[in-house]
Amino acid sequence: MAAPLIWIVITVLFVVIMFCLALIPFIGQIASTLLYPVMGAGVLIGSRALDRGGQLTVGHLFSCFNDKAVPLIIVALLYFGGWLVIWMIAAAIMVGIAGFSTLSSLMSADPLEAGVAMLSGIGLAAMLVLLLMALLGVPLIMAHWFAPALVVFRGDQPIAALKSSFTASLRNIPPFLVYSLLGLLFAIVATIPLGLGGIVLAPVYAATLWPSYKDIFGEPG
Repeated sequence: MAAPLIWIVITVLFVVIMFCLALIPFIGQIASTLLYPVMGAGVLIGSRALDRGGQLTVGHLFSCFNDKAVPLIIVALLYFGGWLVIWMIAAAIMVGIAGFSTLSSLMSADPLEAGVAMLSGIGLAAMLVLLLMALLGVPLIMAHWFAPALVVFRGDQPIAALKSSFTASLRNIPPFLVYSLLGLLFAIVATIPLGLGGIVLAPVYAATLWPSYKDIFGEPG
């Protein structure tokens, strides 16, 4: 509420940059993944400035394109690498279960039985993949949640920042669970007016990261 128009401009500019990068085959997707925490950390600096009575500017979005950019990119690489490993394991499970089901179905003389076998195999694989991604993905998100802020505000190295973020998130699972459920509810509501509610929800979401960091790790210098 302290700077609603600037927040909206930052949100729109961020979305436009990510969208334009996504149009570039392969390289653009990698670039957007690596730049996400760099620009996100800049928004954190803007949030801190607002909290201290200063002003939020569009320039804050790019304020971490300095000596902090490299460790933030390393955090992004580690996070992306973690998801890549999870996806590879999930794909192997999907292929293993669905492939075995397909082989069994081909050996069956009954076409109906073959179809049911394939569908059941794929359904089982999908459930296992979702469970796996929850078991492995949630800890990865926990490790990444405060990592950019720890790099910027505390000067942590990437791996140390990931470890500290995971430990802090682990100590605060109940409030994080409530936070996630409320965020999901607000996200659903935001999609009702043709998705335009995201223009309001995204700044609110971004602004929550600074006070949560300050409450858990203390006021940075």
